[in-house]
Amino acid sequence: MAFNSSPVVDTDPDAPHVAFEIRQARPPAASGLIFASPHSGNFYPADMDCAADRATVRSVEDAAMDQLIASGPDHGATLLIARYGRAYVDLNRAETDLDPALIGDCPSLEPSPKTLAGYGVLHRLAGDRQPLYQRRLTLAEANGRLDRVYRPYHDALAGLMTQAKDQYGQALLIDWHSMPQRATGANGPDIILGDRHGTSCDVFWTRTLRALCEAQRWRVGLNRPYAGGYATQKWGHPEEGLHALQIEVNRRLYWDEINHQPAIGWKRCHSALKRVIAELGHIHAQRLGRE
Repeated sequence: MAFNSSPVVDTDPDAPHVAFEIRQARPPAASGLIFASPHSGNFYPADMDCAADRATVRSVEDAAMDQLIASGPDHGATLLIARYGRAYVDLNRAETDLDPALIGDCPSLEPSPKTLAGYGVLHRLAGDRQPLYQRRLTLAEANGRLDRVYRPYHDALAGLMTQAKDQYGQALLIDWHSMPQRATGANGPDIILGDRHGTSCDVFWTRTLRALCEAQRWRVGLNRPYAGGYATQKWGHPEEGLHALQIEVNRRLYWDEINHQPAIGWKRCHSALKRVIAELGHIHAQRLGRE
């Protein structure tokens, strides 16, 4: 049971088992701006029963993204922060993305390409494609994770988006992620914006975020290879006043992926993102006619 070495499984009975944390925007800056970080959690309960080691399991986390966007509430954004690790439950997948190669009594569904590749709502493989388990999980185990972690998180996100839409006439979700350097190569983009090829938000927001990131001297890509995941697809309906945009930050800007710790660029990246967030909050407030 647990990990082979340096376990990140938490068996402390007093450990907080909440699926998420909400940090409300601070008045008077509050607006219909929602920041979500579904993959920065690092809590792994004992029932994960994982065969992989610490580094392997944590390789799929969006390391410290919650810390990088922590200034959001000062600029009108409400934060939704996941607490469980992505290898335990992937909150940016549909709950029906169950992997028949991992779940022994999986219902007869048509798995998505990502699920077949090992990265469904419950990952079968780590980021380096090493197996996470030495056995298959049961459907009851899968549903237990969905009940404890996945559904509460998505209920909270739905509540925030609906409340923002009702109160302000529109809601803007920024879904924050990080990508490994290998995803785009040494000369690839620093930032990738995903708006599902122009369908998940008003083009104004894509252009605004691109300009804000380029002002930090970052190279910005659009939709390749990350066009936006489940949350962007679910909540990106601009014709209904629901806008969603995914941001991928290249970990080479701030994170040592080998030692799983901040890299030399951490301070600069953190400061640059604070500037982006402050400007975005200001522009969003102007857009609502609140400044």
